[in-house]
This record gives sequence, C-alpha cells and structure tokens, in this order.
Amino acid sequence: MSLLQPGDAFPELSLTVPGGGVVNVPEAFDGEYGVMLFYRGSWCNYCNHQLRAFQRARASLADVGIRVAALSVDDEATTAGLMERHRVTFPVGYGADACAISDLTGAFVHHDPLYLESTGFVLNPDGKVMVSVYSSGAIGRLIPEDVAGYIRHVQEHAPSPV
Repeated sequence: MSLLQPGDAFPELSLTVPGGGVVNVPEAFDGEYGVMLFYRGSWCNYCNHQLRAFQRARASLADVGIRVAALSVDDEATTAGLMERHRVTFPVGYGADACAISDLTGAFVHHDPLYLESTGFVLNPDGKVMVSVYSSGAIGRLIPEDVAGYIRHVQEHAPSPV
C-alpha cells in the first residue's frame, strides 16, 4: 500500500451506484476539480455529517468548478437509504472492495468488520491528486469549506496563460 501524493494520477475507479448505474472516477468529474470521499459506512455519525455538509455545499462547490463523489462498502439498499435520508444528489458508490481500494489508493482499512477508513482526495481537472487526507479512525476528513477555499486560492494564483 502506498499513499497517493500530490501530482500522482488518481486511479480509475468504477463506482456502482444505487439503481444500477456506474460512475467512473475521475472521468465523472468531466475536466473539473473533483472530490473523492471514501466513508466508513452509513452507521458512522462523522461520515453522515461529512456527506450532508458536502451536499449542503454543492452550489458553492459548483460555483468554483468542484464535483463530488463518494464510496463505501455498504450494500445498495443501505446506500440508497443514506442518499434519500440526507438528500444526497452526488454519486455515491456502494459495495467497495475495501482491500482493492486500499491497494490502489493507500486508504486505511478496518478489518473487523471490514470497511474503508475515511479518506478524501481533491483532484485537479486532469485527474491528478492535489490533496490527500487519510484517516486511521473516526476523525480527520475533508470539509467542503476548506476544499472550496483551497480551490479558490489555486484559481486566484494560477499562472497567467502566455
């Protein structure tokens, strides 16, 4: 397992979403900035708070060109229920193979029961990692205000085209 560093290409992930669809990340971010969240499960209060916060911030994130997706090991019914309960409209994948995701991204895995620890990535429009936040437990995660502020800063200080 190696951690993804700034400048690394984010691996291609296929997220199976409730209703039978598949969302491919980072392609789904469509050349915009992306936030990829791995959350522990619908049972995690901290994860629920984070997902609700990103949903509430969707308009302000979209204003600076940021799209969001999330993934957990939860099953389809549990994920669909979480999305409905929190009115989440961004793609949320279910049924993640925690060990395979860990091998690709370096995310920490809790083994009994098996789930991904909270992990977040901010990706540039080319699908490269700008920020990676790895948690080994319940706390330590991206928050939408920090992500939006960071992207605004990057945009304001981008070199001028020649």
